[in-house]
Formats: sequence, C-alpha cells, structure tokens
Amino acid sequence: MTITITKQGDKTIGILDGRLDTAASAQFAIDMQPLMDAASTHIVLDCTKLQFIASSGLRLLLSLRKETIAKGGDVTIVGATPEVKQVFTITGFMSLFIFA
Repeated sequence: MTITITKQGDKTIGILDGRLDTAASAQFAIDMQPLMDAASTHIVLDCTKLQFIASSGLRLLLSLRKETIAKGGDVTIVGATPEVKQVFTITGFMSLFIFA
C-alpha cells in the first residue's frame, strides 16, 4: 500500500494504491500524516488504484474525516471501485464521506 500526496491549489490530494488491509494500516497511519496536517483544506482521496480496504483502513479514513471536520476542511473520495464502495456501504460509512 502506498499513498502519494500532492497539493493542487487549495486541495490536498492523496492517491491510494494497493490494499489497505490490516497489515498495511500501521504504515499508512504514518504515511497519511501530511493529510492530517492539511485537515483545514479540501482533501481528495483518489481511490482509483485502491484494490481493497479493511476495517482498520476505514478507521484511519474516519480519523481523517473527524480531523477535517474539526478544522473546517472536508474529504472527497474519487475513483472508488464498486468493491471499495461496497465496503463503505456495508459499514454505513458511505454517508460519512463525499463521493465524486
């Protein structure tokens, strides 16, 4: 699992690539720190290359969402595959994020 973080104007973009499973979650928590630091902006998570997300990965994204709400930012998820969207739907997280 890798995350590439870039800035585009007032947006911070995180490109997720691979499987965000339990094994990858600890490193992902460290790697996503620049997103947490940018929580007052508009964060876009590009999930086009995200193959799988486990509950531990969802928990990290929920932490990011809480941080952005507290700091006046927001999180939009783009490019999520039907399989990834299904995990968000089943867990009830679909209504917590903006999907584009």
